Formats: sequence, structure tokens, C-alpha cells
Amino acid sequence: MATSQVQTVVSPTDKAKLAGAAVLVVGALAAYYLLAKQGQIAQWGALLVGLAAAVVVFFASEPGKELFAFGRDAWREVKKVVWPSRKEATQMTLYVFGFVVVMAVFLWLTDKTLEWVFYDLILGWRK
Repeated sequence: MATSQVQTVVSPTDKAKLAGAAVLVVGALAAYYLLAKQGQIAQWGALLVGLAAAVVVFFASEPGKELFAFGRDAWREVKKVVWPSRKEATQMTLYVFGFVVVMAVFLWLTDKTLEWVFYDLILGWRK
């Protein structure tokens, strides 16, 4: 049985930072709608500034730092991947298409054979 560890925010400082980030997001959305009469530049400016401030506050918290470290590690792993060359990718794509065609023909023949056996031979409905 696999056990998963759920991490919770325990530090009061981190809780305050996460709550502050949530308040900034809500404030940015409220400012966007409240500044409708000021024009789109004011709306989008307030939204983007509020969201950017929320992101900064979030990444200052421990969960934000852990998320950033996870992203950095994931990017490091992606760099280790050996991607196929264009020729290899084309060959594998053609193999897949060929297999799909062969399976489609096989399933069609199986379907028609069973249809012939049941309807023509056993039931005699198609005479």
C-alpha cells in the first residue's frame, strides 16, 4: 500500500503570505472590474500589477520556494531527455500509421466474417 505525504503549511508567516497572495489576486480582479470607466489601460494595468504582486508574495513563502525548486528540477530533467531526430520521429510516425491501417483492415475483416457467419450461415437472414 502506497502512502502519500500531504504537506501542509504550518508556519504562521507562510500562512500570512499565502493569505496575502490570495487577497492580492482578489484585489487585482476587483480593481479590474471597478476601473472599467477609467479605460482598458487602467484596468489591465491594475490587474497585471496586482497579479505580479501576488506572484512575488507567493514565491516568497515556503510553498512558493518549493514550487520554484520543483520547476527548476523538472527543467533540469527535461534537459537530460534525448529527443529523437527528425528521421526517427518520421519513421516512428509512419510505423504507427501503418499499424493503424493493418489493425483497421483486420478488424473490418473480422467484423464482416462474423456478420457473414451469424446472419447468413446461422440465422439465414440474408438470402
